[in-house]
Amino acid sequence: MRQTWTVVMGVEISPREAEVLELVGSHLSNAEIAAQLCISVRTVESHVSSLLRKLEVPDRRALARRSPEPAGAAAPRPAPALPAPLTSFVGRVNERAELGEMIRAHRQVTAVGPGGVGKTRLVLAVAAEAAGDYSDGVWFVDLVPVADPDLIATAVAGAVGLGEQPGRDMTESVVAALADRHALLVLDNCEHVVDGVAPLLERLLAGCPRVTVLATSRARLMVPFERVYPVPPLSMPADGESDAVALFMDRAAAVGRSPDPALRERIASICERLDGMALAIELAAARYPTLGLDGITAALSHPLRMLTGGSRADERHRSVRGVLDWSHALLEPADRALLRQVSVFVAPFTAVAAAEVAGGEEGIVAEGLARLAEQSLLVVTASRGRTEYRALETIRQYGMERLSEAGELAGTRSRHIGWCLARAAELAVAREDWRAGFDAVADDLRAALAWAADRPEQRTVAYRLARCLAELTFTRHLIGESQRRYEQAAALAGDATAGASMLRHAAAVAGCRMNGEDMYRLHRAAADAAHRTGDTIGAARDLATAAACAYRFSGKFVRNPQRDEVIALIGQARDLAGDDPAAQAAVALAEAGRALTEIGAAQDLDDDAVPVAIARAGRAVELAHRTGDPLTESAALDTLTCAQSWAGDTFAAAGTARRRITLLSSAPDTPAGTHELIEALSEAAEAGLGTGDLRGARRWARRLADHPLLAEVGHRATGWLLVAGALAGEVEETLTGGVRFLDGWQRAGGPARSVLGPPAAAVATIHGLRDDHDAWRDWSEVLMRLDPSPRNTRGYGAVFDAMLLLHRGQAPDALERLAPETGQVWQWVTWIWHHWYVALRAEAAVLAGSPDARDRVAEARTVVAGNPVAGAIVKRAEALLDGDREALLAAADAFDAAGCRYQSARTLVLAGGDHAVRGAAAFDALGLAPMAPDPADRWEIEGGPVTGCP
Repeated sequence: MRQTWTVVMGVEISPREAEVLELVGSHLSNAEIAAQLCISVRTVESHVSSLLRKLEVPDRRALARRSPEPAGAAAPRPAPALPAPLTSFVGRVNERAELGEMIRAHRQVTAVGPGGVGKTRLVLAVAAEAAGDYSDGVWFVDLVPVADPDLIATAVAGAVGLGEQPGRDMTESVVAALADRHALLVLDNCEHVVDGVAPLLERLLAGCPRVTVLATSRARLMVPFERVYPVPPLSMPADGESDAVALFMDRAAAVGRSPDPALRERIASICERLDGMALAIELAAARYPTLGLDGITAALSHPLRMLTGGSRADERHRSVRGVLDWSHALLEPADRALLRQVSVFVAPFTAVAAAEVAGGEEGIVAEGLARLAEQSLLVVTASRGRTEYRALETIRQYGMERLSEAGELAGTRSRHIGWCLARAAELAVAREDWRAGFDAVADDLRAALAWAADRPEQRTVAYRLARCLAELTFTRHLIGESQRRYEQAAALAGDATAGASMLRHAAAVAGCRMNGEDMYRLHRAAADAAHRTGDTIGAARDLATAAACAYRFSGKFVRNPQRDEVIALIGQARDLAGDDPAAQAAVALAEAGRALTEIGAAQDLDDDAVPVAIARAGRAVELAHRTGDPLTESAALDTLTCAQSWAGDTFAAAGTARRRITLLSSAPDTPAGTHELIEALSEAAEAGLGTGDLRGARRWARRLADHPLLAEVGHRATGWLLVAGALAGEVEETLTGGVRFLDGWQRAGGPARSVLGPPAAAVATIHGLRDDHDAWRDWSEVLMRLDPSPRNTRGYGAVFDAMLLLHRGQAPDALERLAPETGQVWQWVTWIWHHWYVALRAEAAVLAGSPDARDRVAEARTVVAGNPVAGAIVKRAEALLDGDREALLAAADAFDAAGCRYQSARTLVLAGGDHAVRGAAAFDALGLAPMAPDPADRWEIEGGPVTGCP
C-alpha cells in the first residue's frame, strides 16, 4: 500500500513509525508491538529510538503522551505468549513434575497421546511454570489452523513477532532470529503437519542452541534428539485423591450444580468407564445438571461405546468417541446441524459468520452457539471487543466426520468459501483495523483454498481464492506466501492468459524478495504461457523482461544466467515483438542492459561503448513513454541513470533518478509497482549523494528505510541513510542506524554484498571520528567481509579513509590514499564518489603542502562545478591555499546551507582563532573527537596568513 506520512508535533514521521507510536501510546511493550506488527523486537527498538530523537522527548513515557488518540476503538493487544486458560487446571502433579524435568534435561520433548487425553492443557501448565527459567520467555504456536506444512515457519514467525526477510525463506529467518535466544517454544497439535514440523525442528535445534521445543502430537515426530513423554489418562487410584474425579466435580460445579462429595465413588466409576480421558470427562460433567449421575451412567451403557478388542490407546480413543456420540445424540437436531456446519471453521468465528455458513438467522444461530458452549462442545473467547467461538480440534474433526456422513460437506464448504471470498473482498478496501481483520480470517482462507484446490469442480473458485490470498498476503508483507499463492493461482487459472498474468505478479514479488533466480524463472514461465495462447506479443515482453532482470538485478542472483542464454532470449523476444510498442520497449530495455553489462565486464571506456549504451537506454525510455505504463518507463529510466553515471554525467543521472521517483507517484500499488519504487528510492538516494544533494539523498533514503517491506532487512533498508548521515555529520542517526544495519545483516547470515560496503564504511568512519578505536576496527572488519573489492579499496573506501585521516591531521597519508588519478580508477569504482574523491584530494594536497596543490584545486574546481558540498570543499582548499579567511568562512556558510554539519565545523576549526573555538564546540555537540589543528598554522592572532602552499 502507498505510504502516507504523518505529522506529529510538526515533525514528519513514517507510516511504520506512526504505527509504533500509537502502540507505545497504548502502553504495549516492544515485544507486544513486534507481535502485532509482525516485525522483530529489535526493529521496534530502532523505531522507538528514532521517534525519541525526532520528537525530542527524553523517555518512553513522554513518547506515549505524544501518541495521537486512535480514531475508534483502541488498538487490539496482541495475543499473550501463552493462551489464558478459560477453566482451572486440575491435578496432574506428577505429570507436571515429570514433564518439567524432561524439558530441563532435553531440548526437544514431544508430549504424545490420543485426542482428548489432555496434552495441550498439561503442556500449557508446564510451560507457564517454566517460563521464568527462560530469559527470552515462552512462545506458543497453535498449529491447528495450519493446513499447509510449508507454512509452519510462518506460523512460528508470527508467534515470536518476526516479519519476513526478503532474500531468505521463512525458516532461515526464524532460525537466524532465534539463534541467540534463550526461550521455550511450544508447538501444539503437530500430528497433521509432521512433514513441515520435522525439518523445521531439525534446523531450529541445530541453529539455536538455547531454544527448547515442547510439542504435542498424537504420535512422535521422528526428529533427532526427540524425547517422548506419553501423556497418561487422569489418575484414578482405588484409594486417595483421583484427578479424574476432581476434574468431573470441578466442571460440573462450573455449569451450575456441584455434586455431593458423598457421590465420589459413583463419579469414580463413571471416570473409569471413560478411561480417565479428560475431554470425555468434561463433556460428561457438562451434562450433570440435566441428567444427574443416573442419566450419565445409563448413557455410557449405550451400545455405541464398544470397548472390546484393540490396544489400550484405541480403547481410550473410543472412550472420547463414545462420549462425543452420546453428547451429539443429546443435542436438539438444529444444534447437531449447527455443530456440524461450524466445524468447517479452523479459526475462531463469530455468530454472524456462523449464520452465513450455516444458512440460518443470526439470532437463532447465536442461541444455538450458546447452547453448544454450555455443553462444552464450543469454547467462548473474546477478541477485538466481540464474542467468538471455536471448537477444540478433537470436536472439530468429529463435527467434520458428521458433516460428511450427513451429505452436507459440499454445500457447507461452498458456503464457507463464499464467506471467505466476501471477507477477502472487504479486506481489499483498506481500513484502520485491516491487519487484525486479515489475521482473524487468514487461516480460514487458507483452509478453504486447500479444500477447493484439490477438487476439479471447484477450480474456478480456487483460482479466485488463490489470487485474493496472494494479493492480501502481499499487503500483509507475507511476501514469501504471496509468491506461492500467485504461482498457485497460475496453476489453477482456467486459461493461459490469466496464468501468465499471475506468473508476472509472482515474478514481481520474487523481486521484492531479492530472489533473482525466481524472477527470471517466472518471467520465462509467463512467456511459455503466453505462447500457448498465441500471444506472441506478451511472450516477447516476458522473454525480454527475463533478460532485462538478468542485467538490472544481477545482484539478486546467487548464480547469474549464462551470457549466451540471456542473449538468446533477447533475440527470441526481438523476433516476436513485431511493431508492438510495449514489446519493442521491453526489447530495447534488455539491449541497453546488455550494453551496460558488457562495459562493466570489459572495463573499457575508451571507445564508443558508453555513448552507445546511453543511446540505447534513451531509446528504451522513449519507447516506454509511448506505452503510457509508468512501470515500463521506470525500468527504462533506471537503465538510463546507470548509463549516465557510467559516462560521468553525475547531474544528469541524479535528474533521471528524480524523474523516476516522480513518475512512480502515479504507479499502481502492485508487487511490480512496489518493487520499482524500492529500487528507485535506493537509486535516487545514491545519485543525490553523487551531486552533493545531502538533504534530497537523506529524504529518499529515509523513505527507503521506513518502507514496511524492508522492516526485517535493516542492512538493506538503512544503507544509503547511513552513508548520507555520515557525510552530513548526523552522528546519532548514523550510530542508531548502524545498530539496525548490523542486526539485519547478521540475521540475514552475514552475506558478502558489495552494495552494503558504503554504509559499513560510513559507520566505521563515524566511530573513527569519535576516537572509538574498537568500534572502528570492528566495523572495518565487517566492511572487508562485505566488500574486499577495488570498489572499496580504491573507491568509496578511499573517500571515507581520507575524511578520517584529514580529521586526524594526517594530510600526507590522505593524499597517498587518494593518489590514483581518477582516470586510472575504473569508472565503476568511483561511480557516485567522483566529486568527493577529487575534492578531498585537492584539500589533502593543500594541507600536505604538495607542490602541485594549486593544479589539484583547479582540476577539482572544474570537475565538481554545481555540487554544493564538493564545491565548498574545493573552495575551502583554495581559501587555505590563498590564506583567505573570509572565503573560508563563506565555505562554512555553504556547508550549513547544504546541510553538512561536519564539514561546517571542520571549516571553522581550520579558520583558527575564535572560529576554531566555535568549530570545536560544534564537534563536541555532534559527539565527535576534536579535530587535529592545521599543522601549517596559517593564521596570525590578528587573523592574517602566516604561511601558505605554493
